[in-house]
Amino acid sequence: MNKAELVESVADQADLSRSDAANAVDAVLDSVANALANGDMVSLIGFGTFSVNHRAARTGRNPRTGETISIAASSVPKFKAGKGLKDKVN
Repeated sequence: MNKAELVESVADQADLSRSDAANAVDAVLDSVANALANGDMVSLIGFGTFSVNHRAARTGRNPRTGETISIAASSVPKFKAGKGLKDKVN
């Protein structure tokens, strides 16, 4: 399912127009992204938890040349599925 299909599904289930559903989906995604950018965690009971994982700087190896390179520290988004979502999938 892509974003357009998600908007269509939300519009059908919530009895909204496509533009209202698109605004709602965009607002939710922006809110989650902004919370993660601020270092916060977003917990949706029954669905899952979004958080930020910090990766330390490390050294790696270029597979083509074998040269040692340094990889900078970074922050990456992380998602852990909740029990409700796990039960629905299984």
